[in-house]
Formats: sequence, C-alpha cells, structure tokens
Amino acid sequence: MKLCHPEHSCACGASASPSAHSHGHSHGGGSGRKKIIQLAAGALIFAAGLILSFLDVRPYLPAALLVSSYAVLGGEVVFRALRNIAKGRVFDENFLMSAATVGAFAIGEIAEAAAVMLFYQIGEFFQDAAVRKSKKSIAGLMDIRPDYANVYIDGELVKADPYTVRVGERIVVKPGEKIPLDGIVTEGEGMLDTKSLTGESLPRPVAPGDAVLSGCVSQNGLLTVEVAKPFGESTVAKIINLVENAADSKARTENFITTFSRVYTPVIVLLAALIAVVPPLAAGGDWFGWIHRGLVFLVISCPCALVISIPLGFFGGIGGASRRGILIKGGNYLEALSNLDIVVFDKTGTLTKGVFEVAGILPADGFTEARVLELAAYAESRSNHPIALSVGKAYGKAIAGERLGEYTEIAGHGVRAMLDGKPVLAGNRTLLKSADIPTAEPDETGTTVYVAFDGVYAGRIVISDEVKPDSRSAIQSLKATGVSKAVMLTGDSSHIAGKIARELSLDDVYSQLLPHEKVEMLETLDAAKRPKGKLAFVGDGINDAPVLARADVGVAMGGLGSDAAIEAADVVLMTDEPSKLVEAIDIARFTKRVVWQNIIFALGVKGLFLLLGAFGLASMWEAVFADVGVALLAILNAMRVLRAKG
Repeated sequence: MKLCHPEHSCACGASASPSAHSHGHSHGGGSGRKKIIQLAAGALIFAAGLILSFLDVRPYLPAALLVSSYAVLGGEVVFRALRNIAKGRVFDENFLMSAATVGAFAIGEIAEAAAVMLFYQIGEFFQDAAVRKSKKSIAGLMDIRPDYANVYIDGELVKADPYTVRVGERIVVKPGEKIPLDGIVTEGEGMLDTKSLTGESLPRPVAPGDAVLSGCVSQNGLLTVEVAKPFGESTVAKIINLVENAADSKARTENFITTFSRVYTPVIVLLAALIAVVPPLAAGGDWFGWIHRGLVFLVISCPCALVISIPLGFFGGIGGASRRGILIKGGNYLEALSNLDIVVFDKTGTLTKGVFEVAGILPADGFTEARVLELAAYAESRSNHPIALSVGKAYGKAIAGERLGEYTEIAGHGVRAMLDGKPVLAGNRTLLKSADIPTAEPDETGTTVYVAFDGVYAGRIVISDEVKPDSRSAIQSLKATGVSKAVMLTGDSSHIAGKIARELSLDDVYSQLLPHEKVEMLETLDAAKRPKGKLAFVGDGINDAPVLARADVGVAMGGLGSDAAIEAADVVLMTDEPSKLVEAIDIARFTKRVVWQNIIFALGVKGLFLLLGAFGLASMWEAVFADVGVALLAILNAMRVLRAKG
C-alpha cells in the first residue's frame, strides 16, 4: 500500500520527505542489496587504502584506493550536488557534503574525505532502515485493503479484483476473509471483527438485512452480500485514500522548517566562509587549519534530524490515531486538536443515540391516537429525517401514495403536505404557530412532533432519544484536558435541550436553532476563544456540514461510510463514542510533545557542535557523527508516536 508523506523544505535548502530523495538522503529509496554492496565495497577499498598508508609502499597506491573509495561512496552525492546547482538549487545537503570533502582533498586530507563519505553513507543506511520500519508500521495499521472478492459469475463462485465488481452483484465472504466492498447481507449470519476500522475489540453480529462495511473481517459464518457501492466509493477505499493523503496538510510546527531554511542556509554558508577566510587574513597563520574548520562547520550544519523526524512524527500520530478508530486529515488538524479551547456539540446522534422511538401520542379533542399517528406518518413519509423514520416505523402500515399531494419540507421546522386534498402539518410548535394554529404546552420529556389537519390542531407525538452512555464522562474528560467550555447547539426545543445540558454538565446550550443560526452561533463562540486556542464542532457529519466546515476542527461522529462526513469533517471518529475525541486530543498532544523534543534536541546538539567546529574542537569525523547520530536519535524518538499512548 502506498503511503505518502508531505514534502518539506529542508533547512539545507532542498525539500525533504521521509519517502523520497528530497533533501539529499535516500530515506527509504536507497536501501536493498545494491546499497549494501556499495557500502561493503567502499568500506573494503577504504580499509585497504588506510592500511597501505601506514606501510612502506609507494604513496600513490593508498591515495588511489582512498580516492576510489570516495568515488564509490560519495560519487552519487557529488553528482546530485552538481545536478541541483544546474537547476538553481545550490544550498542543499549534497552541496555541503561535497564542498566539505572536496575541500578536505584540497588541503591533503584524502583519508578524512573518504572517511566522511563512508560514515555518512553508513548513517544514511541506518536512517533509511528506521524510516522504512516506521512506514511499515503505519502500513500495518491500515492493512485493510482486500486482495480479492468472491463473486458469483454465471452461477459459479470465482475470485475477482474488487475494482471490477459492480453494484448489485453478490459476493461471498468466508470465515477469516475481509469484506471487500460495502453492501447488505442477503444470506447468512456471523460476527464481524471491526477493529481495523473502529479500533473496537468487540465483534459485531450481522444478519440478513444488515449493512456491512469493507475492511471488516468475518470471524465465523458464510455471508452473502449484495454490493451497494463500487470499490472506489467503498469505506475501505475512503479510509486508505484519507490516510495516504493525510500528511499533505502541514502543521504550523512542520512549516517551521520551511521558514527556518530561508535564513539558516545562507547564514551557515556565510559563517563557514568567514571562519575559513577572516582569521588567517586578519592575523595570519594556518590557512589549512582555518579552512578545515570551515569545512567541518559545513558538515555539521545540515539539520537532517528536523527534516525527517518532524513530518515522520506527525505522520506517526496520524497512523497511531487511525489504529484507534480516529481518522485525521492532516498534520495541521492534529496540531489544532492539541490546542482545543472550546468544543461545540450537536445533540442528535452525537451526545444522544439518535435512535428515535415513539414514546407517546397525545391527541386533541376530536382525534384519536391512531388518527394522529396516521396524519404524522403520511406527512413525514417523504422525509429521511430520523424522527420521520421513527414515526413511519410506529405507524407500521404501507403509505398510499395517491392520497398525498403537494409536499414541502421546511428546514428546522417540519413538513407541510396535502393529504386527501387537505393540508396537514407535522413539526415543531413554531410551524403550527406560523399557521395561526394554537397548540398545547408540552409537559413531557422528549422531542415533540405537533400535528395539525385542515387548520385544526390534532395532537402531538412524543419521540424519545437516549443520551449515549459515555457522553457525560466524555464531557468531564474534556474539561480535565483543559478545554474551557463545552457547548451544545441543537434545533430541538429549549425544554429538551436544557434537560440534556444539565444531565451532561454542559457549560452552555443554544436550542431551537436553524442550520444557518448554528453557523452564526459558532462564529460568536469562535470570537470568544482564547488567543491561540482552537474551536472544534462535533456533529453527525450529514446535517451539520456547514458548521463542520466553519469550525477550526470539524469532527464527524460515527460518520463512517458517509460521504458528507468524510468530505466536510477534518477528523472522523469511526464509532459513535464522544470519548474518542478525548483520545484524539491525547494523541495530538503526545505527538506535539515528541516533535518539540526533537526540535529542541536537534537544534541544541547542532548548536553545540557548530561552536566546537568553529573553535577547532571537533574533527570532520565527529561532525558526521553529530549529523547522523542526532538524526537517528530524533527518528527513533518520533517513532514512539506510532504507539500513540499519550
């Protein structure tokens, strides 16, 4: 599976990516047998030249071997430097290494020049291995791509590429196999392992009529599934695409390298030139010694540790979150999660289960419960809102379409329809009030659907919706992380919204809001957040797309399989648990902590060795160890983020 990394501008002047030759390193691309042979050959030739230089042989023989060793080990570095100079990219790591080692040749330090390239390439080899291991770990977290689909073709079961399976075709999933495409179970029962998608360890039972998502694994039972979406639109394809491209959005900390390089690179080259030239010009003395110091200064200067470990850290955080059922679209959103100040929740399907049931019917004089339910069911029959579906389910009879006429859905209020040639209204009190129809005051808990027929109030239907088991603990945990305010926005009545807000200990609640009013309220809350603080909106990802898009971080709850959720949200929580947001914050803060550890460590060690090099207290060999060693330690530290323990 291809895993993409963001490109960064190396502080040496080139771009950097953990997966390409983008800053002069081969990270991930120069491994394998060829690299090992190159290192072995270069090391043997170098050893032979070094040994002969201590023996009583003609001096040109060890010199020839050392130059040959340099050519084998450093030829590609010098070639890349020349190629980049020709393209106008002068100040990169290839230039620094080439200038330093060619300078070493110029002052007669042939063995040192060859040794620098040898240790440099050895360091690169181990650095590549560290990056490959992290990429393999991330790939393993998202190893959900199905290899094949068992499809019925002309009555026979054959293995086919999931890309070739069409909507409506039947596939068979055997025990232990991944479900290759989204669909509906038509035959068979069993348990599904959804851990790779949701991070949940408990298996989920499925039976005929249940929807199943690609990427899940059938634990037992033979399932026949009717394909509902082509592979390109399936859940597994969306997740793979999201994780592959997640690192395209740079966090502010990552952009630090780009800005830093614009100043750092020319300053380093200028300082190296000044170290080499000014002291001997000003006071006379050892030109070779000062030039040597300038060359050492150049070798130390390239901050490979920052270039590789920072994007690797953010990508590791994204990979670690995905393992726990949290999809984050980019490093910028990961960093924003670590700075949350205000969290705003939708109610239905977010803090509550969103599974509505008719809890009671209260008819007005002249109407029966059955008549009120019938009127509401017909009025709501063309709506796919959860409340409308619950009314239809309670009615339980077929809708005679010929009885219905004109139908209008009024956003945030309800529906108006013609039934048997007469108007019927079903919705909130505001809807009936706008038609000058008086209603009874509610005295029950739950969502209330008011019904009127032919201009007369018919009664009301009470719809219940339960609060999710972990909603209260999630709010408490958010406060413990430092979030200053937890707010709920809902289109529901103030009576119901207030009850839920008190039950969950929310700081504020705003009720009876239309979709555009939610956006306006979010902007008001956004203006009140702390400086550098971020605001997140947590919604169902379908009805709240405008608010999700407006927030600093839009979080879709249980949005798996929803096109609107994947499109509008910056973070997708792949289960219906609000507590997943707390996990996401913990991962984000742990990632940021590790990244800043690497920045401080790398700059601190680099600064120390740059001073030692300037004062002649560090040799070129030590310079290479400073460069490669710091990079390796920083990368190993960044790989801790893959565990995302917080």
